[in-house]
Amino acid sequence: MKLLEGRVGMIVGIANDRSYAWHIARAMIDAGARCAFTHLPGEKNERRTRRAVEELGVKDAWLCPMDAGKDEDMDAAFARYAESFDAMHFLVHSIAFADRDWLAPGKFVETPRQAYLSAIDVSAYTLVGMAKRARPLLARGAAGAGDAVAGGGGASIMAMSYYGAEKVVPGYNVMGVAKAALECSARYLAWELGAENIRVNIISGGYLRTLASSAVGGTSDMEAAVLKRAPLRRNVEGEDVGRTAVYLASPLSSGVTGETIYVDCGVNTVGL
Repeated sequence: MKLLEGRVGMIVGIANDRSYAWHIARAMIDAGARCAFTHLPGEKNERRTRRAVEELGVKDAWLCPMDAGKDEDMDAAFARYAESFDAMHFLVHSIAFADRDWLAPGKFVETPRQAYLSAIDVSAYTLVGMAKRARPLLARGAAGAGDAVAGGGGASIMAMSYYGAEKVVPGYNVMGVAKAALECSARYLAWELGAENIRVNIISGGYLRTLASSAVGGTSDMEAAVLKRAPLRRNVEGEDVGRTAVYLASPLSSGVTGETIYVDCGVNTVGL
């Protein structure tokens, strides 16, 4: 039996086949999981996500529009999921937003109030909002995991962060602030949901060239810098994060919650 055989969950954040969410989905599917997917509203966004999911070998995928910045959209998406599935064993939060006009070195002090608040809302609050709506489904999944799913391990929520939440990465700016809020939110969620055997963790992935990372100014030399600084002497790959997500969704991590796990080839351990 595969490690995630019998488990089903929702992945939020696949925009194309370069995103971390896509690599997580691929690893989970390879491990035997069944994945449901959300996408931003609109035909263009649906086509883009559907195309990326089809590249994973998934036909007739469960897809649902959701703008996580709107409570009514989250209500509708999780209600629709509950109509299709009896439980949820994992929830992957892989979305973030900040106005790219303020993602450049020297621009943080000029960040307008609305740009600051919108970054916190979409990048951090949405984890809390999704956890609230997924809680009954996750609790059901956690309660049945020991019987219906090999190995138990409860249910798992995971979200994506970056080292800029802990240390200054020039140009990351308000996104770093939002990711710090995300990581703190995960710890509070881990405490409150732990009694129901729902674990909440953060994956802090290294720099990966994606649509999101391309919006941050000053990152053009990031890949070359990582090659020099990383203990593993290489840049992180999507597969590295995907395998970590499988671990967090599986019984192998049954005692792990409230953690930020760095998957960055060791860059966060180096001072210079």
